[in-house]
Amino acid sequence: MIPTLNEERNLPHVFAKLPDGITEVIVVDGGSRDRTVAVARELRPDVVIVQQTRTGKGNALACGFAACTGDIIVMIDADGSTDPAEIPSFVAELIAGADFVKGSRFDKGGHSHDITPLRKLGNDGLNLVVNVLFGTRFTDLCYGYNAFWRRVVPTLALPDPALPRPSDGSKLWGDGFEIETMINIRAAADGMRVGEVGSVEHARIHGQSNLNTFRDGFRVLRTIFSEYGRMRRQRRSGSRTNGVVVHQRPAATPAATPQVHALNKVVNRPAAPAGERRQHLAQLNRGGLRREDGGSRRTEDVGALPARATRED
Repeated sequence: MIPTLNEERNLPHVFAKLPDGITEVIVVDGGSRDRTVAVARELRPDVVIVQQTRTGKGNALACGFAACTGDIIVMIDADGSTDPAEIPSFVAELIAGADFVKGSRFDKGGHSHDITPLRKLGNDGLNLVVNVLFGTRFTDLCYGYNAFWRRVVPTLALPDPALPRPSDGSKLWGDGFEIETMINIRAAADGMRVGEVGSVEHARIHGQSNLNTFRDGFRVLRTIFSEYGRMRRQRRSGSRTNGVVVHQRPAATPAATPQVHALNKVVNRPAAPAGERRQHLAQLNRGGLRREDGGSRRTEDVGALPARATRED
């Protein structure tokens, strides 16, 4: 799934590096004024084009998740910064037993050709806050290269794509760049088995990033504390498990064929006892891709989704 906004010059590079065997490519467009949509269709006639319903990367992701039909969802960027050739490494982690896999520029095998010293300092600080509050050992909180089983989408509880944009032009909570932090924290706080693989971030090929270091950094910090309060409320009500498990391994080289392997490096507090784990974890550990009937709906059904987001105050 690829969110886009005026990325016509970058898409040929991104599409050329998609691994063989991908059955569905979804481009979520945010109202591009260039030939982004036309180029996507020229490059891959079977591409699914989705127009996002509001503004912001979070809304784009929510719209894309609603359109996905495959067993596994992989989020990559359209600017060439995330390498599609790494997708098999993420998929291998999922097949090995993880529910959610996040890329890391600072784990073994990872690197960034784009991050500035100031952004690195901010990322380290935000990463530390999350690890202290949530008992995790994430090495890279704000990187948007993630993969997960489609059935976990409801647990992420993203703002409903069908909700209207606020009349004052503000974003719903979760519609902005804070989305990457939000879904990483929610995956861990729910007790999912979270994998982390090394990933190389490349510099944007063409165009300029919409990221604002200070504005979006404070928004991410606010997200962390908001999600901490959410986790405490859920634990008091007994609606979520308490275990948080994060596994790490370096990314395989792009040319290598991923091997199914055991996830055996626990890097934070112990997981919930085996008897308390959700049934689908046991099924995943037996390996194999499974198609669920209750996955996300396509965009034409999006208007029927229940409202579950609140307006940002």
